[in-house]
Amino acid sequence: MSHSYDAIVIGAGHNGLTCACYLAKAGLKVLVLEQYHTVGGMTVTEEETLPGFWSDLHASGYQLANLSPVPHELDLLDRYELIEPEIPFSHAFPNGDIISVHRDVERTVGDIARYSHKDAETWRALMNRFLAQKHAITAAMFSPPPSFPEAATDFAKSPAGMEAYRFSMQSVRSWANQTLEAEATKTLFGSFATFLGASPDDAGGAELGWLFASVLQNAGNNLVKGGMHRVTLALAEHLQAHGGEIRTNALVEKILGDAKRATGVRLASGEEIPASELVVSNVDPNHLVVDLLGSEMLGQEIIEKMEHYEWGDSVFVMFVALQSPVAYKAGPAARQSAHVHLTEPSLDFFARVYLQCRGGALPSAPMIVSWNDSAIDPSRAPVGRALMKFVVLSVPYVITGDATGRVP
Repeated sequence: MSHSYDAIVIGAGHNGLTCACYLAKAGLKVLVLEQYHTVGGMTVTEEETLPGFWSDLHASGYQLANLSPVPHELDLLDRYELIEPEIPFSHAFPNGDIISVHRDVERTVGDIARYSHKDAETWRALMNRFLAQKHAITAAMFSPPPSFPEAATDFAKSPAGMEAYRFSMQSVRSWANQTLEAEATKTLFGSFATFLGASPDDAGGAELGWLFASVLQNAGNNLVKGGMHRVTLALAEHLQAHGGEIRTNALVEKILGDAKRATGVRLASGEEIPASELVVSNVDPNHLVVDLLGSEMLGQEIIEKMEHYEWGDSVFVMFVALQSPVAYKAGPAARQSAHVHLTEPSLDFFARVYLQCRGGALPSAPMIVSWNDSAIDPSRAPVGRALMKFVVLSVPYVITGDATGRVP
């Protein structure tokens, strides 16, 4: 029998490690178990292509973390270095046109004005709106969500509240047609809804697009020097400094306990590790419920419901090691951006992608997000070489066909 711990955390991704750090900081004896050979989860950086080319396998941008209290509360910022591009993101079109969103709002306004003076002023107004609500938005991001009755009561208190409710449910297409005039500007916002899994006609896409674009404009779209893995390594160092332990190559096979409480875990090796206070899961809900807990702890009804859990739209990624840096058709601003959205200037483009994707087909022309890894962080590639990452959105989780008809 292994040593006993107050808390066991399953999964050493950044969320699991963050939870473990706070538990250890509160005085609990914590063990983190990770099936992979290193910590990181979605924030792993590896030589995926060639030696010396360091790619972020999943998460790339340090974005919402710029607003989070966690890096300050856990003293992480001295453990890694942030690179802050002056252009958080751009949107480039097939004809070579481009809109760049700069950290300087006035430069962004000037860029948008090349397409529409009205939209440029609208952007300034939208940013002022974000800044006026930033404290409340940030507090909401890092707090438990309110109950539905509580939220409904708040919305119903005033006409402004009801308008806020409408915006929270509005699609990108509805909001963009109501608010903007240039197709390029509408596409700029629509791309961010897609980035978060919403088609132009999905409810809630408008608010998601506005929030994400506003956060990057205001707080930046930083890269971590050397890769996102540095963030989880910093978390691991903090945890260990507070007495926490981490075991890699340790696959959890089962959470032990009964219908009332979890009492520990069993590893694939057969080793059982007790936990006196709690077991925390940093794995997906289907795996947690069906595999780790099972019907003996939750009952067959819940298992059957989770077996019908539907995975949403997916992505695939290409990691590309290059002999030399690329020259974008859209010009130098594209290469100076942390990432670039590459699409046609049309919300219908995104609608077509989602229609094909949600029908199970690989889209004929998906949205592509290019990450300028080594252009922003030269430490990612050997001198004179270049490294890029292309994220393809959206593709079906279960592929049943190809919209071009070229793949049987």
